[in-house]
Amino acid sequence: MLSRNIETFLGCDKEYSEADIVIFGAPFDSTTSYRPGARFGSREMRAQSFGLETYSPYLNRDLSEIAVFDGGDLELSLGDPAPALKQIEDYVSRIVADGKLPVMLGGEHLVTLGAFRAVFKKYPEAHIIHFDAHADLRDDYLGAAHSHAAVLRRCHELVGDGRIYQFGIRSGDRSEFDFAKQGHTHLRMFDFGGLDAVVRRLKDQPVYLTVDLDVLDPSVFPGTGTPEPGGVSFDQLRAAIREVCGLRVVGCDLVELSPVYDQSGVSTATACKLLRELLLSLMI
Repeated sequence: MLSRNIETFLGCDKEYSEADIVIFGAPFDSTTSYRPGARFGSREMRAQSFGLETYSPYLNRDLSEIAVFDGGDLELSLGDPAPALKQIEDYVSRIVADGKLPVMLGGEHLVTLGAFRAVFKKYPEAHIIHFDAHADLRDDYLGAAHSHAAVLRRCHELVGDGRIYQFGIRSGDRSEFDFAKQGHTHLRMFDFGGLDAVVRRLKDQPVYLTVDLDVLDPSVFPGTGTPEPGGVSFDQLRAAIREVCGLRVVGCDLVELSPVYDQSGVSTATACKLLRELLLSLMI
């Protein structure tokens, strides 16, 4: 008897009913402001994940020891972000209603808004920890309020002042930095300095972690739509993710891998390894 081929991320082949974590892809990049291609990120991560081991020597844990269901990629509406965001919100709403932890793979950064809307409905006291090269705090980008350049501004409209913590930021319009300085968000430029204090402050609070992979230096991670020199290293990001995962994380995402811009495959391999470390850290 032959079985159908179903490609999942390495080691993430548990049934939904037994899973603690649900990963899924949100292949949407219709508001990308520079180089499109992030819609192919999650698919490529699945394919290249089998170049990794399930075992993490950083954590001395193995993906076989945790229960992760891979829901595949959503079939999202192209062009208009509104229906795509609603599809993501509905999918994540089901996951959190079933008491499971959603981990979304982008896709451009705007997809975070759909996932966070669902998480926020269940956890209205949630905070956001945001790793990125870009502030993403524009009120609009070229007249579009729903843009990957405005996603954290839209999230701020949900949570209000003082509940968004941004790290690694090294690019943005002056108005975005002014918005943060007015106390609307906590913004740390260039690195993860002060993350330990934020983790202590948010102990026992629900946290949504959003990781735009362009927080990495493009010498490490060139496969992204808007590369920004001056970023963090792989080990710095891995350690920061591990630190945040010690909190009560109620949802998270990895976004903005555009594999077409790195034909070597190194960027995708980096994203895969970070996902492995994220999944294992969530279950410690």
